[in-house]
Amino acid sequence: MYHPYFRGKQYELITIRETAALMAASNFVPIIEPVKEALSGLERTLRAVHDAQGKVVVIVNPYHGDHREGGVEISTHLQNFYPGNGSIEFGVLLKDDMSLDDAMRYCQRHHDRHLTLIHAGFTQPKALAEALSEGLRATRNVFIEAHCGKLYRKHFQGSHRVLLRDGFQRRRNRDHPDFELFSDLNVTYEEEGMNGFGDFLIVGDDYSETGGPAYAVAIHLTFIDPDQDDAMFIYHFKSTRQDTPTDPAGKFAEALEKMVEKLNSGNSNVLETSAVKEFRELHAKKHFPGLGYVKKLSMKHHIETLDDFLR
Repeated sequence: MYHPYFRGKQYELITIRETAALMAASNFVPIIEPVKEALSGLERTLRAVHDAQGKVVVIVNPYHGDHREGGVEISTHLQNFYPGNGSIEFGVLLKDDMSLDDAMRYCQRHHDRHLTLIHAGFTQPKALAEALSEGLRATRNVFIEAHCGKLYRKHFQGSHRVLLRDGFQRRRNRDHPDFELFSDLNVTYEEEGMNGFGDFLIVGDDYSETGGPAYAVAIHLTFIDPDQDDAMFIYHFKSTRQDTPTDPAGKFAEALEKMVEKLNSGNSNVLETSAVKEFRELHAKKHFPGLGYVKKLSMKHHIETLDDFLR
């Protein structure tokens, strides 16, 4: 049903490991695009998903990061360590620079595994659907909405179809509004003719190896609003100081103070997840765990919120 899309950075992989049991119980299927050359973190994550009896899609031809030139190491690793393992599914990323022949080569190379095709700019949907023929019904097709209109998606009727929307607007932290709409796919994906939905959590589709200097620190927290037909919105709690890239710990404290004040107001609609409880503990201890850890808590909260809503 729900397919969160992760790039395989450290804290994204940790998020999957920490929520593996929850996602398995809810039939959530995360998608991982490995971006780091070392596969040790990915391996620990796949083990956690397997041990939780969940499922995960691993993209074998990443577009970003260290494996962009083919991802042979990823395919080899999965084939060697997870032969016939139903928990680990193979994903093929279909970008605008991929030919039909290349797409079919990837599909045929992994024909013995359950395939997920991630459509992200590919330009020959009709020809691909025809080439897959009867095999189309056995695939999962994930459409990144920004690249796939209804006509594109129509060619893959009969397969398991998932619509993935980037609900996170990429801006400088200081330019975020206090809150805004994130997505309504959690309540409308069936109206779109889909079997499931996904997003890029609170990270967004834009990829960068490292973040820039944090003139403002922001904590991003999603919530379901029952007064808005259960659509999902996102708060951006920003630090008061935004003029220099110094003192991230102090700026985190400022953003966290605003967050806790809103939570205590009684009208935030934010679910009291385990991640929110940890934010409260950080506030009580006046502790700054690092920006990567903060992002992990926001991602974990997002998954816990959708688990509670869909359950």
